[in-house]
Amino acid sequence: MKRRQLIGANFSFQHHPFRWTAERLSGMGFDRMEFWGIAPHLDLFHDYGARLVEVKSILDDNGLTVRCFTPEQVLYPINIASGDGTYRQASVQRFMRAADICAELGATYLFLTPGRGFECESRDTAWAHSVDSINRIAAHARSLGVSCLLEPLQRLESNIATNAEELYALWRALDADDLDIVLDLVAMAAAGDSVGGYLERFGQRVAHVHVVDGTPAGHLAWGDGNLPLDEYIAALGAHGFAGTLTFEPFGNGSYSLDPVTVWRRCLEAITPHLDQAD
Repeated sequence: MKRRQLIGANFSFQHHPFRWTAERLSGMGFDRMEFWGIAPHLDLFHDYGARLVEVKSILDDNGLTVRCFTPEQVLYPINIASGDGTYRQASVQRFMRAADICAELGATYLFLTPGRGFECESRDTAWAHSVDSINRIAAHARSLGVSCLLEPLQRLESNIATNAEELYALWRALDADDLDIVLDLVAMAAAGDSVGGYLERFGQRVAHVHVVDGTPAGHLAWGDGNLPLDEYIAALGAHGFAGTLTFEPFGNGSYSLDPVTVWRRCLEAITPHLDQAD
């Protein structure tokens, strides 16, 4: 794989100003990023007019473009599959707004997850809510020239799509032919899936990868878990993966104290697997 396929992100930078973050990402050699939609960088809960102008200026100043916009949707009060209709509809409206932000940023993708239904209700009900919500969001995004990405979640995060088989069924149930897939290496390992299995099932529709270590869960920096990340990256290369990758270190929150060191450690670990030529 090419070094060009590895892009930056603001994961673990949430306790630093966005300008400071963009300067560090640019200093590490990145010119594209996954933009995590988190306060105070850019979120869905505040008037984003003036803030969006500022963010675009910061991106331009640092030679960065946005590959995908990823609003926080697990920790924040957003759930597009909620059994509470008012909450669900409000969540969909926030993602419509997120698609507008994508268009303003010139992002290729809006990043989605399936949401979660009430644990005491039928999974079929949650599934139907997720399908309806994703279809509505994707249709609005498409009208703006934005495509969507879909990532499964772990079982503690969702009861809709938590492994490759369930993700495939959800993906096939959607109307969005332009909706691509995210492979999260921790979620994959926790579900007992494999890189080869994902790429054989979804092919080139796997457009983005979150490179994270774990035990198997945890979203750790490379080397802080016990996953065979070298093997995973080699498998991506062997299958001709042509999409983008980024790191998504969260851990117990301590990575945010010194995110640059964490990111440089991950970069050092992945560099031998990447062709530095353009």
